[in-house]
Amino acid sequence: MKKLSTGLLALTMAFAVSACAKKPESIAPAYTSTSQYNGWSCKTLSNELQNIDRAYASAADQQNNARSNDIIGVILIGLPVSSLSGDNIAPQIATLKGQREAIRSTMITKRCAGSGDKRPIS
Repeated sequence: MKKLSTGLLALTMAFAVSACAKKPESIAPAYTSTSQYNGWSCKTLSNELQNIDRAYASAADQQNNARSNDIIGVILIGLPVSSLSGDNIAPQIATLKGQREAIRSTMITKRCAGSGDKRPIS
């Protein structure tokens, strides 16, 4: 009986942890069309890319905090509290990653200076 209880507890914990907020690095980019950026100048694209990078850094911090709080919640009460309370912002991170990819692609197509930088957004 004790083995069954231990197994059930382990299974419950594994399920609860799987419901935790994802790491920002593991969130896939959302599709974003490059057509909205085609009429933009290289300077405007570069400025927007910097804005997206700043927004992503802030969102990634928030997502990491939500993930940490979820893990603590699972350990203490068995529930991913941040994900349940709406602090998980994975869709926003996916959108920012998609926008960054679309801007980078447009910059490469337009042969903008600095577009050879292939750093992926983590």
